[in-house]
Amino acid sequence: MTTSRTSGSALPLYLQISEALSREIAAGRLADGDRLAPERQLAQQYSTTVRTLRKALSELEKQGMLERIQGSGNYVRASQTSHSIYSMFRLELPGGGGLPTADILSVVEDSKPQDLPPFGSSDRGTRIRRLRYLDDTIIAVEEIWLDLGAGRVDPAQLSDSLYRFYRLNLGFWITRAEDRVSLGAVPDWAPDHFTQPSGTTVGYIERLSWAQSAEPVEFSRTWFDPERALYVQRLT
Repeated sequence: MTTSRTSGSALPLYLQISEALSREIAAGRLADGDRLAPERQLAQQYSTTVRTLRKALSELEKQGMLERIQGSGNYVRASQTSHSIYSMFRLELPGGGGLPTADILSVVEDSKPQDLPPFGSSDRGTRIRRLRYLDDTIIAVEEIWLDLGAGRVDPAQLSDSLYRFYRLNLGFWITRAEDRVSLGAVPDWAPDHFTQPSGTTVGYIERLSWAQSAEPVEFSRTWFDPERALYVQRLT
């Protein structure tokens, strides 16, 4: 189990565990009807207490992804609808799943560049650049632009899940997104320890995200290493 590398802003441990398990279920590594390992064993696996582990399992139960039967155990109930924090995060390890975490590289308020598509109500936005991981594996670099009209971002409050940050700190939530997947060159601002050097052609995702308004509030672009991660869209 890998915790967030964003100092002081990691998701609570019980949410990290529930998210890790939900992505295992979504990837099919835990199938409908499977019985989870005993709680003490799971708590050891995630380096936590049984109490915290049970809190994580309760989250999955609320989402309809787990059935807890007294005296028998915890059983997977694969649901077509997931309320997972990372339900819109489409990158997975080649074998499926993986808990998303991130290093924040920079956060700046600036005028929107000319090459961005129209979004939001302001000509300015907050640009967030991050290095993304799945478990311990570096998989991508990303650049997110949040319209300034949606609110100001305090870097000290950012967490691994921006969508959760938006809901808790800015009072809106992302309801839908449109992805365009193609190829792109790793940007020159990518850190030296990214898996591919600047200019290398890798997987590329452009995303527009909508909240409760008619126009999108966020635009992001992600460059991912296809040898380390796959873009996965499940249709139900």
